[in-house]
Formats: sequence, C-alpha cells, structure tokens
Amino acid sequence: MTRSVWLKADDEVGDWEARKRRITAGFEAGVDWVLVDRRDVGRVRDLGRVNVAAFAGDDVHVMDAESDDVPEPDAVVVGKGGEGDGTVDLPSDLSGSADLTTLRRTDGPGGAYVRILNADYETFAEAAATEADYTLVIGEDWQIIPLENLIARIGEETDLIAGVRSAEEAKTAFETLEIGADAVLLDTDDPDEIRATVEVRDESEREHLELQHATVTDIEETGSADRVCVDTASMLDHNEGMLVGSMSRGLFFVHAETADSPYVASRPFRVNAGAVHAYVRTPGGETKYLAELKSGDEVQIVDTEGNTREAIVGRAKIEKRPMFRVEAELENGDRIETLLQNAETIKVATASGRKSVTDLAAGDELLVYYEAVARHFGEAVEESIIEK
Repeated sequence: MTRSVWLKADDEVGDWEARKRRITAGFEAGVDWVLVDRRDVGRVRDLGRVNVAAFAGDDVHVMDAESDDVPEPDAVVVGKGGEGDGTVDLPSDLSGSADLTTLRRTDGPGGAYVRILNADYETFAEAAATEADYTLVIGEDWQIIPLENLIARIGEETDLIAGVRSAEEAKTAFETLEIGADAVLLDTDDPDEIRATVEVRDESEREHLELQHATVTDIEETGSADRVCVDTASMLDHNEGMLVGSMSRGLFFVHAETADSPYVASRPFRVNAGAVHAYVRTPGGETKYLAELKSGDEVQIVDTEGNTREAIVGRAKIEKRPMFRVEAELENGDRIETLLQNAETIKVATASGRKSVTDLAAGDELLVYYEAVARHFGEAVEESIIEK
C-alpha cells in the first residue's frame, strides 16, 4: 500500500497569507496533496508542483484573477458546507443525499468529506465510499473506533483518508487494525509537525530486512577492476550502508564512509560499493547492477538492524582499483561472494563490529542479506539460475 499525506489549507486556516505559509511548509516537507477551496487552485499551482484537491462549493464559478478559465483541481471534494460536515442535515433516506448526487455527477476523481459526528455519519461515510475515489473522514469525540469500523467495512473501493492534527495521530491512523488508512489529512500550521507526519508516512512504507551472518571462508587479492563509488544526495548515519554482492541471492552489508581516518576525510554520503558487475539493492526489493547507477536513481539504504530508507544517487564514480574477492558461507551451506576494493576505508559489518576489508580473515562473521531467489532484470523470479 502506498501511503500519502494530504494537507488541509482551506479558508478555515485563515487568510491567503496564512494558507500560503501552511502550503509552503507542506511543499518543503514533501506532502502529496493539498486540499484547498476552489478559488486557490491556481495560487497553489503557482507555488509549486503537488496534487491539488479542491472543495466543491459556491466559489466553483469564481474566475481566476489572471485567467479566463478556472484551473481544474486534480480531485473535487464534496461535503464542505453540505451534509458531510453537518452544515446540512443528513436525509433520512441517503438515496436523496445532495452530496452523493454531486459526487455521482463529478467529472474526474471525486472525494467525500465527512465529519463523524455520530453513528449516522459513519453510515454516510460508508455510502459515500461507494461513490468516491477518496473518502476523507474527520473524527470528533471518537476517532479510533469509527476509523476501525470504516477500515473493516469499506475495503478497497476507495482511498480512506483520516483527519489528523499531529504526526502521532498519523502514526496511529496508519497502524489501525494493522491495515491502516490509505492517507491522512493533516490540519496544522506547525512546520515541524508537517515534516514529522511526512516522515511517519515514509516509515510506514519502508521494508524491514532480516539480516544474518555468514562466515568468511576465503579472501584473496584479485588484481584491479572497475570499482563503483556511490555518492548519494543524503548524509548517512554511522550504522548505515548498502547491500551489494556478486550473487543476487546473497548481498553483503557495506558501510558508508562515515568513519574518521588520519589519512582520508570521511565521506558520510558515500558507499564504496564494489565492482561494476555487482548487484545493489534498490527500494521495492529490486536490484540494479552498480554499473547502471546514475544521478537521480534511488538506492536502498540499510542499517545494521535491517531498517531501510531511500536515497537519491548524486553520482556514481567508476575507477580502476585493486580489489579483494570475499567469499562467505551461510548456515545453510550456501556460499556467496563479492568484490570489494582493497583499501582501509572500505568497511563491512561483522559480529564483532565494524571492520576494514583489509583486516578481514577467514572465520569472521559478516552481516548479509540472503534471499533464495533468482533475478531477471533486477526482479525476483521463480527460475533456476546458477551463479558462481
């Protein structure tokens, strides 16, 4: 499931300057959607690129100040100033609902905005979900129980978006019933809270890998080869690195160059990853050859506990360097290997701690990720492939 963060920035936030500050903070944090009144669609697009949802209302016919045409939003949301937010009473028979009728008539993606004022509004949200691409539900006195009920009942016919006011509430929404909401609608002016909510979104989508140890059985100098340094556009922590290897089923954890050295300055954005033929793990569980990496690509960053995140490649440097061949054996008897540069600054994770590849010896236990699958163009496949 791909999670997203919507930012509420309609006239309830304040005047345009207040809304603009909130929207700008959202851009800087990396929100996915901004929800505004219809009149602000053009203004938001002038500020930057983001998905724009707009409340349907009387202002839908207001002309843009610099255009003869009103800019179209990416989604129209029904419910503000209507039945969804309680301005208009719910009909006893939902077949006569004005909001639902408007949803059915909406061209393009449509959303329903519903404040869960009581159980009747929960029922109304369920009905709206059958018509809406996006169902935005705002809890009042009760938040978790209605969200649990809607997650259990709505299924996959709509994207369920939970109203929240903090990153902590967003985390709860993403974890409810172990399935969670598809997105959150954040209502806050605090830039730190907006950034924290985006981080919660990112963490909810990240893989956690089960790393294990493999025992070094052989390490030998092999002569020179074309080696790839991966310089990312992110600063890496001391316990982070990448997973690389000559065999797709077994990838070695190689530390980022975060350690200080009396001879070479640290490069905490860099992983000296290995030879051009080697695989590197990328987000989504795929791999690429190191030789394929280029500026703008994404790679997976992993820490020694198996937590992952993504980083953008700033550049990949290929240079001829002396290399080691490192071979290791797993508990199941399978042997994997890789080529790493013969240099003190290249460090791997062992059972006894961080160690330079130049200090490795038979019997050392290296941290690896093992996955008994074959790969075709980087994707796991059910196929018999021999790598040696």
